[in-house]
Order: sequence, then C-alpha cells, then structure tokens
Amino acid sequence: MKDEIILKVGEMVKSPSSMDEQERTIWQQQIAQKAKEYLFSIGQPLVYERDGHIVAEHQDGRIMIIR
Repeated sequence: MKDEIILKVGEMVKSPSSMDEQERTIWQQQIAQKAKEYLFSIGQPLVYERDGHIVAEHQDGRIMIIR
C-alpha cells in the first residue's frame, strides 16, 4: 500500500478543571473561534441562540433569525 493515512491526535496541555478563570475564558474563546472558522471554511453558518432566538451567522456578516 503506497498511500498512507496520517492521523493527527492532539492533547490538551492543561486540563480545563485545573485552569484558573482567566485561562478557562481564553480557552473557551479559542474553541469558539476555531469552530466558527471551520464552519465558514466548509460554507456553513454558525447557528446559536441569542436573546431567545435561534440565529445563523454567515461568513459575509449576515445574521438571520431562524426562529
């Protein structure tokens, strides 16, 4: 078999339970940003709840209320 499949597995440097409040806040922001970047890279909107409504945020900046 000439083609190899490479699997990359990451490990956290520090467990969230051992982080202080500031570290946990920064970590949560980084996770949210990575998720947003990934969704936009595959052409999908970021869907979340805001002020009791479900909204979809698109890469071009549009924010649509779904319900």
